[in-house]
Amino acid sequence: MSKQEDVLAILKLYELRRDEQMRAARQWYFSKFAPGSAMDIVMLYRAGERASANFRMVTSYWDTAASLVLNGGIDQKMFLDANTEHIFVYAKIAEFLPGVREAFREADFLLNLEEIVRATPNFEVRMEGRKRLSAIWTQTGDQTSETEEGIKAKR
Repeated sequence: MSKQEDVLAILKLYELRRDEQMRAARQWYFSKFAPGSAMDIVMLYRAGERASANFRMVTSYWDTAASLVLNGGIDQKMFLDANTEHIFVYAKIAEFLPGVREAFREADFLLNLEEIVRATPNFEVRMEGRKRLSAIWTQTGDQTSETEEGIKAKR
């Protein structure tokens, strides 16, 4: 791809993030999604409700974007320079992915997302920063996250 085509692809990815449903899903992911275990994520899929759709929309978006980069469809350096949201998305679930992959029996679940985040220069430092932001942005304390509500409702 030419540089211009890379730029247009990155701008298209940004445009897709502005979709009304995607904005709502991202808002939920950043402010309400607070998994405490791999099983919390697995339970989202079993619940089949809005939280499940939000989770799938956000994570599959970034996994797909990462796939485009990793397969040469978008310049990796340009993508990493222009985006950081995928690091936040990954940071919220990274420690639980091995358990989710085992539960789903899908060793490659969100593997593109993981690979592109790990390709980010200084990714450990950036991950820690995103984890701090997550703790600030995610509702905690006496406010129950939608993840917890969904799990309690299924019990």
